Amino acid sequence: MIERTLAIIKPDAVRKRVIGEIINRYEQAGLTPVAIKMIHMSKSVAEGFYAVHKARPFFDSLCTFMSSGPSVVLVLQGDNAIKKNRELMGATDPAKAEPGTIRHAHGTNIEFNAVHGSDSPETAGFEIGYFFPGMEIFG
Repeated sequence: MIERTLAIIKPDAVRKRVIGEIINRYEQAGLTPVAIKMIHMSKSVAEGFYAVHKARPFFDSLCTFMSSGPSVVLVLQGDNAIKKNRELMGATDPAKAEPGTIRHAHGTNIEFNAVHGSDSPETAGFEIGYFFPGMEIFG
């Protein structure tokens, strides 16, 4: 089933200069970037994006981190894109991520974990729409 998912290369991975390597991993796995841009989220934009976590204790530090520097946001398209991207990313905590995953290779800890990916079709719909109007998606 062809679907779309949002991926974010977070500020820590951008600072490490591994944008190209991460995008290459997506493409090698059969996921096609159909929209891509670099942004620097304000804290309020990060708070809106992560609003689902507002009651969690890590909410403020997550939003501060996500607004600490540029990120690359992408829409990936492919067969079972959501599941495939989740497998590529690995566990949220890089220390628990399988070798060969993006987070194992580039994450530092549970907060500075290099990438974000949608976890369901409903979440993907919200997240893609948050950053990309339809006319910015090609594919």
